[in-house]
Amino acid sequence: MAAEVTVVGIGADGWQGLSPAAQEAIGAAEVLLGSSRQLSLVPEGTAERRAWPSPLSEALPGLLNEYAGRRLCVLASGDPTFHGIGTTLTRLLGASAVRVIPHPSSVSLACARLGWPQDQVQVVSLVGHPTERVHPHVQPGRRLVVLSWGAQTPAEVAELLVARGYGASAFTVLEQLGGPDERVTSTTADSWSGEVDALNVIGVLCQGSQVLSTVPGLPDDAYESDGQLTKREVRAVTLSRLAPVPGQLLWDVGGGAGSIAIEWSRHHPSCRAIAVERDAERSDRLQRNVAALGASVTTVLGAAPEALTGLEEPDAVFVGGGATAPGMIETCWNALRPGGRLVVNGVTLETEVLIAEWYQKLGGDLVRLDVQRASAVGGMTGWRPAMPVTIWSVTK
Repeated sequence: MAAEVTVVGIGADGWQGLSPAAQEAIGAAEVLLGSSRQLSLVPEGTAERRAWPSPLSEALPGLLNEYAGRRLCVLASGDPTFHGIGTTLTRLLGASAVRVIPHPSSVSLACARLGWPQDQVQVVSLVGHPTERVHPHVQPGRRLVVLSWGAQTPAEVAELLVARGYGASAFTVLEQLGGPDERVTSTTADSWSGEVDALNVIGVLCQGSQVLSTVPGLPDDAYESDGQLTKREVRAVTLSRLAPVPGQLLWDVGGGAGSIAIEWSRHHPSCRAIAVERDAERSDRLQRNVAALGASVTTVLGAAPEALTGLEEPDAVFVGGGATAPGMIETCWNALRPGGRLVVNGVTLETEVLIAEWYQKLGGDLVRLDVQRASAVGGMTGWRPAMPVTIWSVTK
């Protein structure tokens, strides 16, 4: 690997906006890496210049090996450890091998222009992610700073807001922040139009009434379903047993409509889920629900437990269907990390018998949930019971 790696954050203000320490680091480098735009902001010197290849993530280890033993300086946009390559390099090389010289991030500059306190905004990065990732954060009165992935992003975000009933949201597009060509355009989401520079961020003050909370238990009609859906009340109890934790991974086995995986991932932007579904039509439907609700869920088409082979080790596993398949619970239990949670739901006698056997072996918590909903009985109102659900949860 390179003997010395310095990461310098640079803004649209270019060389003049850099601190003396940043300018000195660039001047001392033998190799200078960055995007073509970033390299163009730095005066010519003696360092060899190399523009990033694409895809960068696959090429980066090879580049570091290629320049082993040479003083290497990497240019990054704004603050390199805020959604930037500084974090990637630290993960590859270790913190002691990487020196970071930050520049004000686009978020800090945007908040300065908008007059927003940084500790009260939600940052949503759409760099490399679908626009639907904004969905969980669209809530009444919420302030969002959206990191764009090109000139098309503002129009896509505005369209999403209008479709959600948040067209009245204050909508500000900030281009080339900190540079001589900086431009700030404020309007509402439903009035947005125009061309923008590819280097932009978006400020949104959400104005609307539709609430899709990140607390477990979204309305059943938030999902497209063929009936294979863990109902709202059962879903809320199930997720309380799964105990979503930021940064952790869930397996949702027998994904159905994907409600458990989706609500797990909506708990926090760093929560991820893998939903395993054997039916192709349901798998397609599950992916549509993922997109509509902005979740971080990967879908695996296949029958469990065979389809679980080779998947990333989970922190929690939910078995909502197929628990009686040979080897299902053993496979899920063995795959769990220490401290991981296994939750199995059952509505049939056969599944209940299996759950009872495993409860005797491993212990845990066993509950039976009965839900009744009010509905019309002639001209009056009565209670109609849903099928009771047995929920077994255990921590490894």
